[in-house]
Amino acid sequence: MSRVNQSHGDTEPQRRGGGDAETRGQGDKGTRGKIHVLLFPFPHFPCLRVPLSPCPLVSPSLWLRGSVAISLIFFAAACRQDMQDQPKYKPLAPSRFFSDGKSARQLVEGTAPYSPEGKATQPITDLSKMTTLPFALTPQVMNRGQERFNIYCSPCHGRLGYGNGMVVQRGFRAPPSFHIDRLRQAPIGHFYDVMTNGFGAMPSYADKVAPDDRWAVATYIRALQLSQRATINDAPPEERAKLQSGGQKQ
Repeated sequence: MSRVNQSHGDTEPQRRGGGDAETRGQGDKGTRGKIHVLLFPFPHFPCLRVPLSPCPLVSPSLWLRGSVAISLIFFAAACRQDMQDQPKYKPLAPSRFFSDGKSARQLVEGTAPYSPEGKATQPITDLSKMTTLPFALTPQVMNRGQERFNIYCSPCHGRLGYGNGMVVQRGFRAPPSFHIDRLRQAPIGHFYDVMTNGFGAMPSYADKVAPDDRWAVATYIRALQLSQRATINDAPPEERAKLQSGGQKQ
């Protein structure tokens, strides 16, 4: 029989914890006064309930934080979405499937790269070693190369290719002159490769200059190199006659 508080008329269990004592005893015998924490964020796992602080040496707040941390670990481990178990090869990883032991396969011989313009391109080769154009040289190609050069190249390289463009005059790093021996002797494919992949401080211009235009620019660079070292004997016979007769005077 419960003791009655004479001053308030309440039973002791009601005064301490509220509610009916009989009901509390039926709900959770032996754990009266303990608060439970659900270790998993779903209510249909009652087996994962633990008292808030079963150890008297651990504060309830510390036990609660630890319980929440364990819950998050369980939840994260059960929700991986990165295809962890998917069979795959990491870059340059060996393979026992292929006879050469390589997981990265070589390109099929004669494969041509994709061209956004839908034009035919050269097969996969080291284009930096090419010494000829992949198409016929015409005045239209030369004019196109001069136009693209003046737009994209001359700000750094200058109109004549000496590396003294406008941005260089304002403090930008100077590129090498096209008229040094190393670049005069470089194959025409070298300039195409530099425009495609970048070189030194120069970034790639592949997203700005189309493949055919890169070849046209490379051709115009070769013309600039010739123009700065040309003699009258390099001119065609009909033009040479005009120059020798004084036609070069304006």
